[in-house]
Amino acid sequence: MRFEIVTIFPGFFAGFFENGILSRALARELVTVGVHDLREFTHDRHRTVDDRPFGGGEGMVLKPQPLAEALAALGIAPKAERQAAEVQDKTRVILLSAQGVPFTQALARELVGVERVVLICGRYEGVDERISQLYCDMELSIGDYVLSGGELGAAVVVDAVTRLVPGVLGNEASCEFESFGVADAEIADAEGGVPRSQYGSGGLLDYPHYTRPAEFGGLSAPEVLLNGDHQQIRIWRREQQLRKTLANRPDLLEGAALSEKDRKLLEKIRRETE
Repeated sequence: MRFEIVTIFPGFFAGFFENGILSRALARELVTVGVHDLREFTHDRHRTVDDRPFGGGEGMVLKPQPLAEALAALGIAPKAERQAAEVQDKTRVILLSAQGVPFTQALARELVGVERVVLICGRYEGVDERISQLYCDMELSIGDYVLSGGELGAAVVVDAVTRLVPGVLGNEASCEFESFGVADAEIADAEGGVPRSQYGSGGLLDYPHYTRPAEFGGLSAPEVLLNGDHQQIRIWRREQQLRKTLANRPDLLEGAALSEKDRKLLEKIRRETE
């Protein structure tokens, strides 16, 4: 798949693509990235990309014309034309914005099925609303806070989606069995119906992890992880997922894929913590 990033700070992404999983994915051409300087699509000697908003107010707003020309240069037609085309459009145009819908793991998985993702990095007080109306398939926010621009959000989206692309991770199961993983509460071992050892989170937070040494800083790794009884390890891990989610993100429990055993265990945990 390919990412296109439209920004007034193209240098922001230089180091980001040179490290870790993203670097390897690019080297193996599992994903490709184009970073486009919005100022290249201006026509005045100051390369102006912003202007004061109609109606007054603080700050500046990105103008529509440079953005429209940048999208046209990428072969992006207005949204209405793309939706009316007989051939299904496999491009998604996304505006990074504090007013957008929350970015989630589920949305990252949805974007993996897209051939090209175009990320528009907002700046200043925002972007002329007509760009969103005419071109964008969605506005996207990475959290309930305000950043100086959409570059950090774009980097988050690229990273979260890239690691889900087949072949990017060394172990394909890694992206399934972690916080916000697939909802696979129905997947269980035949014996006892206990979720498998690397249990998919089913929408919950991940369980705690421990490694050598067994004792560190006066704290010991849980005995259940050291005894080799994988059935007990599975039970312990699921309980820890429920405990951590209840403590840190109780909101996730509403949409989590919980079995009847999960619900009984969760009720037990709630009684213990009251």
